[in-house]
Amino acid sequence: MRKTLAALMLSVVPMLATAAEGDATALARLAPDADPRVLALALEARDCAAHELGQAPSPRLAVIDYSRPSTVPRLWVFDLEKNTLLFREVVAHGQGSGENMASRFSNDDGTHASSLGLFRTADTYIGHNGYSLRMQGLEPGTNDAAMARAIVMHGAPYVNVQTAKKQGRLGRSWGCPALRPEIAHQVIDSLRNGQMIFGYYPNKKWLAQSPFIDCKNKNVAAAQTATTTAPSAAARFSTAARSGLF
Repeated sequence: MRKTLAALMLSVVPMLATAAEGDATALARLAPDADPRVLALALEARDCAAHELGQAPSPRLAVIDYSRPSTVPRLWVFDLEKNTLLFREVVAHGQGSGENMASRFSNDDGTHASSLGLFRTADTYIGHNGYSLRMQGLEPGTNDAAMARAIVMHGAPYVNVQTAKKQGRLGRSWGCPALRPEIAHQVIDSLRNGQMIFGYYPNKKWLAQSPFIDCKNKNVAAAQTATTTAPSAAARFSTAARSGLF
């Protein structure tokens, strides 16, 4: 049985990777100023999560590239079913993550830092920052405290491009991906209820540990390990015979 499951993993994961690569090329054409490597990672993470959760891939995907300065657009929202770019926006990072350039990320409450990784969106509500979108972190130890930390997408007046030109950066949140008030409601509505948000930064530890980054190779390695460690039918029969089961 374990060999059968391992073989299934070895056959399914490459198909997911091929589909993601094709979609990434399409997204790169829609968002030519985005890093195509980041788009490819975001798509792979979305597809890997869907496979692990036993769900269809989300039709909407938001990609945030925190390696870019806060003063330039670094959030892209895609409708993957219609192959369209819905939004291209600036987005704030947390106070604990840095000034114009984010460099520090955390899953801990009180740090006021942004979190990396893949999030699944939940419901909307009216809170301290107005219309807001709850985000469920899917990566243990990286962003799974998002709900407890109240890391949500919302609009904020400090996300102001004109002010950013004067002070050299956008205003900063307490870890939330905050948007321009003029566009926040529309972006949130496009992403609510089960869509995916992918926060990227070239952090080596996260890239190595994330269950959704390079999952095809990680799953292949796990499948191969399962295959090599699973006892053969002959060995199982011999063990059972020695135990007096036959």
